[in-house]
Amino acid sequence: MKSLLLLCLFAFLAFTATVLYQHGYRGFFHWAFYNSATGLLFFDLVITLTLVSAWIMADARERGVLAVPYLLLTAAFGAAGPLLYLLRRRRYREAVNGKI
Repeated sequence: MKSLLLLCLFAFLAFTATVLYQHGYRGFFHWAFYNSATGLLFFDLVITLTLVSAWIMADARERGVLAVPYLLLTAAFGAAGPLLYLLRRRRYREAVNGKI
């Protein structure tokens, strides 16, 4: 599972860097609202990331972990925040259980 999450994270970050280099955030938002279909995809992504962020906040609070870095990553780079949180979550669980 960890290998898959790492692969997804690195592939997503590479693609994100490419898109931001080519278009910037301004270009990204231009194309995100280019037509109603892309607008719908954008709003769907915002809703999904908001729900995932709420879960991260609740889970991090339960584990005694600061959620802010992951939420900032989510706001700036989308799925990178939740992917990194899931990668780090196991370490937090082991720390809480006293295994680290």
